[in-house]
Amino acid sequence: MDFDPSWLLIGLPVAFVLGWLASRFDIRQLKLENRQAPKAYFRGLNFLLNEQQDQAIDAFIEAVQNDPDTQELHFALGNLFRRRGEYQRAVRVHEHLLGRGDLSRSDRERAQHALAQDFLRAGLLDRAEAALQKLEGTRYENEARLSLLAIYERSREWAQAADVAQKLDESDQASYSTRRAHHLCEQATERVAAGDVPGATRLLAQAAELAPEAPRPAIDTATLQLRNGDAAAAFDTLVALSDTAPLALPLYAAALQQAAVAAHREGEALALLQRRYVESPSIDVLEALIALGGTPTATAQDPAPTPRDGYIAHLSQQPSLVAASRWLAGERFEHEQFHPQVQRALDQATRPLMRYRCAACGFEAHQYFWHCPGCQAWDSYPPRRVEEL
Repeated sequence: MDFDPSWLLIGLPVAFVLGWLASRFDIRQLKLENRQAPKAYFRGLNFLLNEQQDQAIDAFIEAVQNDPDTQELHFALGNLFRRRGEYQRAVRVHEHLLGRGDLSRSDRERAQHALAQDFLRAGLLDRAEAALQKLEGTRYENEARLSLLAIYERSREWAQAADVAQKLDESDQASYSTRRAHHLCEQATERVAAGDVPGATRLLAQAAELAPEAPRPAIDTATLQLRNGDAAAAFDTLVALSDTAPLALPLYAAALQQAAVAAHREGEALALLQRRYVESPSIDVLEALIALGGTPTATAQDPAPTPRDGYIAHLSQQPSLVAASRWLAGERFEHEQFHPQVQRALDQATRPLMRYRCAACGFEAHQYFWHCPGCQAWDSYPPRRVEEL
């Protein structure tokens, strides 16, 4: 069959027209998609500014579907999921980003940091720890170390916490010497519980060297010395501490009194406690004075004072329901048969006043905590009872 050239004259214009129409359709489709993606993005941003998070999430999901290669949309969507408490969806978004081969190093580090934050907020500490460790050597390194430090302190992994705190200290961002001393003291407590007294002593010596003005290493050292029967050394440790940390005396006044009695150095202890009490009256220092047979103002020439004299002397310094209750405990009334009931009521009323209160979060406890169980802050408890704040 012969080829008719006339078909070329007909076919070429038809092919040109069809190609032109196809290109116009592709351009229109591309323009439409490009218009839809920004519109969805800005609509989501508007919802976000108006604190309409549900609508913002829907808009960002639409934008991601229209433009799946845009990293910023993924980050915005993942952060929204985290803020909403939808941690599994946030994890999926950030893991999807990390799985992409075309992600830049900067965006990869950012996605890794976001993923670690997802795990932290979800309480998945093991997975958060693994994610944070991958940020070593990145621009998020210090922030990751702070999060790791919080994880280790919360889970009481003191050796790991000490390592991370040392790295933070060496970064010159801030001083972590006192915090590191706390970690050593916590490790020393664990050594004592395990029967390793020499190891605990070494750790406490390191803590005292690391933070010489911190009261805890000296207090824990004196407690260990008392436990080992070396009352004289414990007394000397606490006397030295009264010069470096006098405001913390209420925390160790009872230990000072016990060490003084065991070492037969009651006179020295009385003089020290009276001097410090005059500078800063405290119910704990008063109790130590009374236990030694003294009062805040008694001298060697005065008749033998009674505990009730001490409480009256304290009441003249400052109003105290605790001191008043303990003074009344030794008072005789006209209707003595009702005294036990009245005293029980007073003791019940004063019990909350003998607590310690965290200055950071307000958590109260009868025991003094160096590390607040509520907010995890260090040294946030004043050394005075609630009544004296």
